[in-house]
Amino acid sequence: MSMGALPSRSLRLSRPVPHLMKARFPLHWEYANAARRIMAGLGVLEVSDATFDQEVLRSEQPVLVDFWAVWCGPCKAIAPIVDSVAATFAGQLKVTKVNVDDNAATPSRYGIRGIPALLFFKGGKVADQIVGYAPQDVVEEKVKRLLA
Repeated sequence: MSMGALPSRSLRLSRPVPHLMKARFPLHWEYANAARRIMAGLGVLEVSDATFDQEVLRSEQPVLVDFWAVWCGPCKAIAPIVDSVAATFAGQLKVTKVNVDDNAATPSRYGIRGIPALLFFKGGKVADQIVGYAPQDVVEEKVKRLLA
C-alpha cells in the first residue's frame, strides 16, 4: 500500500445506503419495506424530516409522534397501541410516525436517544413524552391530558 492510499477498512459505511442494500440484499430489502408498511396503521401518518414541520409543528390538532425503527422489538410491540390510540382519538388527535433510520435530523433535533419514543405536541411544542414501551392505559392517559 502506498503512503497516499487509505486502508480498506476506512471505506466502510457507518449506515447502510438504501440503493446498495437493495442491490446486495434484495430479500432483506423487501422484508424491511414490508415492515415499514405494516408499522403504520390506519389513521397514522408517516412523516419525514421534510414534512415534519408542516404535519406536526403547524398542526391545528395536538399530535402524537412515534419515533421508531424496523429493527426495534419494543417499537413493534407498541405499534398496535399507537394504532389503537389513533382510532380512539380520531378527529381530536393527529398520530404520526417517524422512522429514525430514514430521517435522522428530526430525532436529533428533539434529542431522541432511545426508541420507541412517543412525543406529544400541542401548539407546535413538546408537551409530554414517553421513552420505551408503555402500556395502552399510560399512553391514553397522556393523550387525555394533552386534549384537556
